[in-house]
Amino acid sequence: MATSILFSSCASIVSKASYPISINSAPSEAKIVIKDKKGIEIFAGQTPATLKLKSGSGFFGKARYQVSFNKNGYDTKTVPVEFKLDGWYFGNLLLGGVLGMLIIDPATGAMYKLDTEFLNETLVQSTASIENKELKVYTLNEIPTDWTNHLVEVAK
Repeated sequence: MATSILFSSCASIVSKASYPISINSAPSEAKIVIKDKKGIEIFAGQTPATLKLKSGSGFFGKARYQVSFNKNGYDTKTVPVEFKLDGWYFGNLLLGGVLGMLIIDPATGAMYKLDTEFLNETLVQSTASIENKELKVYTLNEIPTDWTNHLVEVAK
């Protein structure tokens, strides 16, 4: 029993190494891309979506993600997803889990927990306008009457 307490890992027992997150948007069916802190794309899909994100990123490293929302006619929005230190990690001190505190929890990411389980973002309609520049040729009969005062004879 003393050995199991000595080598136990409190956060690993109580917490997890990956957490579910639900992502939604208004309007729905927005394209989402999730990148980790190294900029590597780990997920691409559309809202609504539910997936699991790893809480750790290397030994003693907490994971960070960026979720980008994109939909035609709306501004692109990027939102961070953060993990924070799990209070159960310090349970290793109380239970004497030195191995858990210094090796198991830092290696598995169980020392961190997801800050929020839901992302529900409202996208803003884009105010950028796309102008289609084009050249139109009119005959004299097609010109609006208010334009006729501005006509200049080029050659006879």
